[in-house]
Amino acid sequence: MSITSLTRRAFALLLTLSSSLSNAGEPYVPPRGEWARCEPLCRMDRTAVDVAVRELQKNENPAPRDQAVAWAQSFGSREPHFGGLLGPTAVRGPLTGVVIHHGKVQAAFGEPERVDMSHSITKSFLTAVVGLAVQQGRIASVDEPVALSMPRDIRDTHFTSPKNAPITWTHLLQQTSDWEGTLWGRPDWADRPVGATPEDWPKVPRVPAGSVHEYNDVRINLLALATLQVLRRPLPEVLREHLMDPIGASVSWRWHGYHNSWVDLDGQRLQSVSGGGHWGGGLFISAWDMARFGLLHLRQGHWAGRQLIDAAWWRAAATPSSATPAVGYANFYLNRQRQLLPSAPASAVVHRGNGQNIVYVDAENDLVVVLRWVKDDAAIDAFIGRLLAARR
Repeated sequence: MSITSLTRRAFALLLTLSSSLSNAGEPYVPPRGEWARCEPLCRMDRTAVDVAVRELQKNENPAPRDQAVAWAQSFGSREPHFGGLLGPTAVRGPLTGVVIHHGKVQAAFGEPERVDMSHSITKSFLTAVVGLAVQQGRIASVDEPVALSMPRDIRDTHFTSPKNAPITWTHLLQQTSDWEGTLWGRPDWADRPVGATPEDWPKVPRVPAGSVHEYNDVRINLLALATLQVLRRPLPEVLREHLMDPIGASVSWRWHGYHNSWVDLDGQRLQSVSGGGHWGGGLFISAWDMARFGLLHLRQGHWAGRQLIDAAWWRAAATPSSATPAVGYANFYLNRQRQLLPSAPASAVVHRGNGQNIVYVDAENDLVVVLRWVKDDAAIDAFIGRLLAARR
């Protein structure tokens, strides 16, 4: 080999080394369609991770995989039907997981590429879209009444009563609004109705907005409708343009509403999407794309040199309301008292959906975990505990 060839090779090696060193402090960002494995510098003991996965796989949710059948055996058997399901459902895949440590793939199992219902994890994506509306100035303040931003027909239908007029965006985001009414054929009390008999269900006691946290899909659907009104564009379109495309998500995900949740907006017929799969619909998405969203959350909205959603929004979303220390905005479940996941740090945040589906976000350990179709929280906690013990 000539001296000239050696010199060229040495120069190329120097350039590569220099580039590597200059980027050493920048977090890895997975390109679209790819995600680097942790090789050759794994940050966890591989054997311990393999054991954790095998133990978790013994705990698949035993409920029917057909989500329409699962609904009929759960919500469908405990709630007034009013016509049954309103949106599409799907037959789910097997227990699935993705483990992202320091931005790279530590483990993936099951069918992470499969597009499945995410159920109430949809609420976290809705929260992000509300954050975009705030960032774009479409919502002046989350502490102002929603009625101030609504066109007259929506305001008169949903936000004019003395009970509903004071409700703010924060109340809807934190699920403390106690909004009273009917949306898409479902009265607010029809979600997990309280009372010994059906006759008692509509008589649920009312409380001032902001005083009590109540998980309620009718009110979350109202948040989606209100957000559609201020953005004046389909929420899936906004989500795709401003978040999912920039973070390199696939084109396979879909966000559905109900067969009766269509509205006329600026001469167009648009569907108001649902905040979960309670009556069908919601976000249908792969575990890989959920992991990208989890990594965006972990990095407080920063991705590849861009701040897609202001970091202050993510902090607000993970701040407990005055009504409960366990939940921030919508589906941001907080582990501050370590009751949800005793094995995880108190700083961890979990996005949860029926099934069980979770996106676990642990900034303290630079860890994102997506799990789908796990039997219960105990199995999830055991898995997280084993992962944390496997760190090197």
